[in-house]
Amino acid sequence: MRQRIHQMDRPTSSEVRQELDRVKHGRTYRKTLKSTIYILVTVAAFAVLVATLWMPVLEVYGGSMEPTLQEGELVAAVKSGDFKTGDVVAFYYNNKILVKRVIAGPGDWVDVSKDGTVTVNGTVLDEPYVDELAYGDTNIDLPYQVPDGRWFVMGDHRSVSVDSRNKAVGPVAAEQVVGKLVYTIWPLSQLGSVE
Repeated sequence: MRQRIHQMDRPTSSEVRQELDRVKHGRTYRKTLKSTIYILVTVAAFAVLVATLWMPVLEVYGGSMEPTLQEGELVAAVKSGDFKTGDVVAFYYNNKILVKRVIAGPGDWVDVSKDGTVTVNGTVLDEPYVDELAYGDTNIDLPYQVPDGRWFVMGDHRSVSVDSRNKAVGPVAAEQVVGKLVYTIWPLSQLGSVE
């Protein structure tokens, strides 16, 4: 008795080439995907490092800095220890980060009149960023001399801001400072430098 032997169809050279190309493409795809993931992880780690060490991004809560900053805005701060009158800074206070404006530096004399006019070393401050002057929550003895290594800060919305005028906050020490606010990054309609 004869047995039939079935031969399988042999693939053509173009089918072999297509299969090799498919396998090669799969290897290239996996290699590219792995490389992309490594790059993304590295960039993310670098961004976190920059944000933590040099340029933290903060969200504004409350209305003590209105009209300059509104609640919900995202702002970028630059780590710095050199401030001048008018700079807006973020600092730690009771496990929170507060945002206020530098009014005076170490050794300066600050006085606030009952109508809210602020003088530093006998000179009335020009404060175009304040919509309405107010004496606010003040319980320090005025005039007040700012201690060494500290800054006297106030919110732009003087009637609601609790700041260096109050003994609870007092003048801000260098180790409390997160950084100087330099740029509003969100919402896009408010994109620009912090003045």
